[in-house]
Amino acid sequence: MDVPPKDHNSQNGQKENFNAYQSMRDCMHPPRMSAPSCIVPPIEQLVILPHIVPLLPTFHGMESENPNSHIKEFDEDNGLKRQISNFSAKENEKFYECWERYMEAINACPHHGFDTWLLVSYFYDGMSSSMKQLLETMCGGDFMSKNPEKAMDFLTYVVEVSRGWDEPTAREVGRMKYQPNTKGGMYVLNEDIDMKAKAKVAAMARRLEELEMEKVQEMQAISETPV
Repeated sequence: MDVPPKDHNSQNGQKENFNAYQSMRDCMHPPRMSAPSCIVPPIEQLVILPHIVPLLPTFHGMESENPNSHIKEFDEDNGLKRQISNFSAKENEKFYECWERYMEAINACPHHGFDTWLLVSYFYDGMSSSMKQLLETMCGGDFMSKNPEKAMDFLTYVVEVSRGWDEPTAREVGRMKYQPNTKGGMYVLNEDIDMKAKAKVAAMARRLEELEMEKVQEMQAISETPV
């Protein structure tokens, strides 16, 4: 019985379609694809810039070098990378506070080598359930459908918006000053409800801005079309 030949063109087409647009969901849950080897050599040639070479830890095994110091330096760098990959939110931590702490870990290890989708997934997996609910509410539940770059930009947007929510207005300060908390946990409940309401309002405002931009682009396209 003859075995039909494999259609390499169809396989290449599937790979090209998969690489055409990758959302966060695609990056975190890639499809299973058969490969001849688990080791895939890079397509592009690795280029190490001259100014990066002095930053690399070197060890030549000479008598004047201390191997323990080299291992300690390597362990410190690896520990900084673990702070990024194993990041998790603290209890009762604000969204923007959690993000700022995450960015501090990234800036402390600029040579981490993580792709953008990994940085987004590490932060998303480390968020609390309330943070994820806030994020999904503001983006209309399609955060995982965004590509890594847009997902990173949207996280920055949520950080800026949530930081503004945490700054009370003069009216709110006066209300807290002249209305003492007579029931335990009352303000905690109101704050949680208010946060969800603000998230929905912010999502609606952002959607309106997108619709306005689409309308402006359509009007420009119509005006530029030759009659």
